[in-house]
Amino acid sequence: MNRDTSFNRRRLLAVSAFSLLNTQQFTNAFQAARVSSKAQIVSSSTLFSTTDEKPYVVARGDGSSGGGGVPMKKSTPSGSSEETDEGDGNLVRPKVGAPMPQGRPSWFHVPAPSQSEASRYQQVKESLSNLSLNTVCEEAQCPNIGECWNGGTGTIMLLGDTCTRGCMFCAVKTDGKPPEPDPFEPFKTAEAVTKWGVDYIVLTSVDRDDIPDGGAQHFATTVELLKQAKPELLVECLVSDFQGDSNSVATLATSGLDVYAHNVETVERLQKYVRDARAGYWQSIGTLEHAKKVQPGLYTKTSLMLGLGETDEEVIQTMKDLRSVDVDVVTFGQYLRPTENHLSVVEYVTPEKFEHFKKIGEELGFKYVASGPLVRSSYKAGEFYLTHMINKEREEQAKANN
Repeated sequence: MNRDTSFNRRRLLAVSAFSLLNTQQFTNAFQAARVSSKAQIVSSSTLFSTTDEKPYVVARGDGSSGGGGVPMKKSTPSGSSEETDEGDGNLVRPKVGAPMPQGRPSWFHVPAPSQSEASRYQQVKESLSNLSLNTVCEEAQCPNIGECWNGGTGTIMLLGDTCTRGCMFCAVKTDGKPPEPDPFEPFKTAEAVTKWGVDYIVLTSVDRDDIPDGGAQHFATTVELLKQAKPELLVECLVSDFQGDSNSVATLATSGLDVYAHNVETVERLQKYVRDARAGYWQSIGTLEHAKKVQPGLYTKTSLMLGLGETDEEVIQTMKDLRSVDVDVVTFGQYLRPTENHLSVVEYVTPEKFEHFKKIGEELGFKYVASGPLVRSSYKAGEFYLTHMINKEREEQAKANN
């Protein structure tokens, strides 16, 4: 029996056993499967090579060619020692060890969690810990932990806590050969989420370039189990670019999720300084395009960090590029340096500038724009809006079918 067949067999077991959730039968099946299984999660997806024709072409917002789509255009290594960008010495770029702006502005003040907020946060945290699940909220040092978790919402990080890439802005630990993923993590995730009583959950992960499909099937299985346990649950998956593998993108996009999220992170010019060499601007945009292509009606979402040296014109052009492939939701937040070994902040962007970009995004046709210094890609306020928007469209579709 090959590894793909073994995984599919385990997956059928998972779906069957999960229908018995909260029963002793499920508990017994879960415990037995967890003890006996040693198989790895893999996929039979075929990766594109750079000699292939463009898997999907991306059109720029100005109507010109997208420069290769997925995965033809690659960034150069992060953390380059160049002082200025080629072509225009007046453009600013971030650098590790560069001087930081003096003093963090007052608008970054976040009130300490109340006693009730801290209690709710601890309950959710303990439920994750008991099932050996990870949350990116702490690993990525998100400033909104109290607000989101107090509402019974958390972003669960699948596939372990160790990333195979090394982006210059990210605090998550990295390793070229991280531990193998837990094949029963989808079980555990569904068990935890159904206990929380939430209506919207965000699933994310580290990059797993060491897995043939990047973890797409692992995500898809998790989504399917969540939907089986609670059909009305809205599921957002914030995922990697899967190295431009269209099969992996399609696997997740057709799994039953509601929001397909993948972050562009920054404007095109700054990609090579901010992201790992295996990531790329047009590869990311192509990923979002392909997700909607294979699953029309799927909501797509992305996020950018500001304060890395980007110009207003570059931010606006990025929004145009995203709208050219029908991305529905965009979020903007302030980049904050996690450690001295990461890129320095170039500037603290004012709340007024964030509001300016929000207005332009809405004018360009995004269905929702979350923009503010403390906004992050899995931001709770956005979840409330998306929940309302998706449920409203479901109701309208149901009426149309009757």
